[in-house]
Amino acid sequence: MCDRRMSSQALLGKEHGVLEVYCGIETICTVDGLHFHCMYNARVKAFNSSGEGDYSELIGLQTAEVAWFTFDPILSGPGLQYSEDNTTVTGEGWEHRVALGSVGFSRGVHYWEFTIDKYDADTDPAFGVARIDVTRDKMLGKDDKGWSMYIDKQRSWFQHAGGHEQRVEGGISVGSTIGVLLDLNHHILSFYVNEEPQGEVAFRDLYGVFYPAISINRGVSVTLHTALDPPSDSEET
Repeated sequence: MCDRRMSSQALLGKEHGVLEVYCGIETICTVDGLHFHCMYNARVKAFNSSGEGDYSELIGLQTAEVAWFTFDPILSGPGLQYSEDNTTVTGEGWEHRVALGSVGFSRGVHYWEFTIDKYDADTDPAFGVARIDVTRDKMLGKDDKGWSMYIDKQRSWFQHAGGHEQRVEGGISVGSTIGVLLDLNHHILSFYVNEEPQGEVAFRDLYGVFYPAISINRGVSVTLHTALDPPSDSEET
């Protein structure tokens, strides 16, 4: 019985060199860690107990322009309820709990929205991004691993590392939409309410990996919408 194994390699460009992404007997593999809206070159070769074959010709692989993702209950804090498809999350307890998205971004421009399905006017949900090690049992932005806009029925503030600033008039109600624009080409984060900019650019100098995030508590339910085009005015911003 011969030992049949397939090895595939992805060429990530001159600055990255060659990366081997799979070695095994399967003819299909999944490559994690690729950037959105990028072109990659790939090639494969086969080898067994008799030796190695030649590499195939290079083929071009284009990743998606925008990211589709859901909430990730495993990455998120306890005390939250999710829909079957993990696109809707509902708060249960009185304290804020953080829910994270299923992907992290380190480059590119990404825009997603939340629809307010249920809202108790006595609470203030927070929307934004976070590091993977964000504190999950506090309002988003209370520690230095989260960047958020928290908002009530009348106004909003931007919050990071416990400090909040730039009060902006205009709040939310059931049916409102909150948009989050993460532009890692320019390293900025901006927010929209009902498709209109909510204040100026909220945060600058964002470098590293960021996960979509929210924090909610009892009386709030939101639905996530992803793979959206950035607002038309985002280039001006």
